[in-house]
Amino acid sequence: MPRQSREHLLAHGEHVELSFGEVLYEPGQRMRYVFFPTRGFISIVTTVGADDSLEVGRFGDEGMLGLRLLLFSKEAPVRALVQGPGAAWRIREALFCRELDNSEPLKRLMYRYLDVRLHQIVQTALCAHFHTVDARLARWLLTTADQMHSDQFFMTQQFISSMLGVRRAGVNGAASLLQERRLIQYSRGRLAILDRRGLKAAACECYAADRKSYAKILG
Repeated sequence: MPRQSREHLLAHGEHVELSFGEVLYEPGQRMRYVFFPTRGFISIVTTVGADDSLEVGRFGDEGMLGLRLLLFSKEAPVRALVQGPGAAWRIREALFCRELDNSEPLKRLMYRYLDVRLHQIVQTALCAHFHTVDARLARWLLTTADQMHSDQFFMTQQFISSMLGVRRAGVNGAASLLQERRLIQYSRGRLAILDRRGLKAAACECYAADRKSYAKILG
């Protein structure tokens, strides 16, 4: 965005800290704020039955929460959950919608980002159906590192299992495989990426495809 438009938008916001496990939206709940993370990441999670959940989207400082407002809907379709603690700009829904009406640069940028998100949703669906768990895990870890701005973070196998939609045994096997190749080090929830280039080679093509579509559409 042009600097003046960006500063005008942020003047309506407040800088907040997002805590791990914090629920920002529940399904059907009105979205009273939009969030622009500057550190950490937010997962969009859908549940199946009483216990099973699946991450269907996520974003960090490359994106925003509340994109559905562009479609004139103010209700959250799924749960928005902070999975990587950090900071964000928070802007009231009414103020953001007013800025959308009055700022052509903001409107253009948001619709381009919507296009990016649609590409990523399709890519994630293909990934979940066709790619192996270890390749998907490598992709997921690379994306997490990008959004956390760190190659070291805390992640339990149970958490990764629910995000990838696979059983814990599958995550354990995939993590062990990556660890045997000395791409990662994993112990008691503490994970470190040891060989980023090697992890990129182990990841499915979806990681590169996500970055390519983002760069192509948003520059």
